[in-house]
Amino acid sequence: MSAIAADTTDTNARRALWRGLALAMAGSIAFSGKAIIVKLAYRYGVDAVTLIMYRMLFALPLFVALSWWAGRGKPPLTRRDMLVVGGLGFSGYYLASFLDFAGLAYVTASLERLILYLNPTLVLGLGYVLFRREVTRSQLVALAVSYCGVLLVFGHEVTLVGANVAVGAALVFASAVSYAIYLVFSGEEVKRLGAMRLTGLATTVACLLCIAQFFVLRPVSAMAVAPPVIWLSVLNATVCTFAPVLMVMMAIERIGATMAAQTGMIGPLSTILMGVLILGEPFTAWVAAGTVLVLAGIWLLARSR
Repeated sequence: MSAIAADTTDTNARRALWRGLALAMAGSIAFSGKAIIVKLAYRYGVDAVTLIMYRMLFALPLFVALSWWAGRGKPPLTRRDMLVVGGLGFSGYYLASFLDFAGLAYVTASLERLILYLNPTLVLGLGYVLFRREVTRSQLVALAVSYCGVLLVFGHEVTLVGANVAVGAALVFASAVSYAIYLVFSGEEVKRLGAMRLTGLATTVACLLCIAQFFVLRPVSAMAVAPPVIWLSVLNATVCTFAPVLMVMMAIERIGATMAAQTGMIGPLSTILMGVLILGEPFTAWVAAGTVLVLAGIWLLARSR
């Protein structure tokens, strides 16, 4: 009987592992599709302010529902919680999203994803600057490898497209920094509110800010866009925004944050593949080499930790 029970336990553990890996991979691929959808929408003459407004408008009810569901039976938010959630929502989802959308007007989806994938290195750097957390030699090597990969692809795009690539890369890099700030400061609040509730609340704040930004900067008539922009925004809000959040959270519950993050390395690869197949972006030896370097650097960083 004990052998049967052990086999059953082992089988259940394997199933949980594979389900967690599948969720992490699906979430990473779905989230990577955001850049592809944004690039497709830009073909219809829409700007970043309008596009991100529609994305967040359709995502808002979903994240409000997530906040309510995750907060059932939990203590109400304190004033401190509200201030922290507001700040995290501004940095992690509003500012980071807007800068990312703006940058995608100038760079390819492949370069955008590689820059955003530097996020773990930025968290490491911010930890050192803000909290004097130790950085080892192996971590510095990992950082150097990752940034060499991005610089390789960046240099290649500059020669092909021109100086506007620098503007786009700077905007996307600023987006990555903004999200890294969110990650650095969200640790304590995650312990207080829970990851799902915090994500729902912070993203709800970001949705409201993006919608308000549109009405401050644009006339109501600017809401009139081509029908494909609406459907692309619905797809972006659901499949590439809300669904990945749930899938990654569920994956972390099953396999842990470290393994989920490492599985997420499939993200840049899926973005490059979709960019080639859907957008017709070129896949060159420079892009391949840069991608390998970025992924190698992130793998080395995860290993060093």
